[in-house]
Amino acid sequence: MNRLVLASGNAGKLRELQDLLTDVAVEVVPQSDWNVPDADETGLSFVENAILKARHAALLTGLPALADDSGLVVDALDGAPGIYSARYAFLETGKPGTDKDNIARLLREMAKADASRAPTARFVCVLAMVRHAEDPLPVICQATWEGEITPMPAGNNGFGYDPVFWLPNEGCTSAELAPERKRLISHRAQALRELRLRWAETGL
Repeated sequence: MNRLVLASGNAGKLRELQDLLTDVAVEVVPQSDWNVPDADETGLSFVENAILKARHAALLTGLPALADDSGLVVDALDGAPGIYSARYAFLETGKPGTDKDNIARLLREMAKADASRAPTARFVCVLAMVRHAEDPLPVICQATWEGEITPMPAGNNGFGYDPVFWLPNEGCTSAELAPERKRLISHRAQALRELRLRWAETGL
């Protein structure tokens, strides 16, 4: 494997994945280099959507592909926004939403939720790698990052829901966390460590 396509149109995810893969012995390139459009995320789970995206990129580039499907799972909202994390505001308004719009809806939903339920939540990351578009045995790595939803956004680092994802052990939100610390402990970092371990052991 000489080149690996990152199957993501999300600039924040792409930046984190590239940062975490800088020292692998392959050339890591984004799908945008081939003008690959985003895949339709029609799956009902993070795993299904990650595989769909990886196969889509592999089919259109002819190269091995790595896809990330991740999102925020909030206990008080029965797992929402979940696989719809990036489209949470859109599902309410029918209009494209920004990270701020998604956070605003999340906080509105939290305000309406059962106050007796703890604000516990977790970021979920599933990585799927396929050697080709019809790979019958995708490599799947997944991880979670535990935290809580805070009622007020704080911090300017990261992207997505980072400003409202409170980390009790760190005493700050994910958006206040130093980037080098996030690269060690985030859900995406954990999943990539597992992938790198399997890469080292088997060569994939």
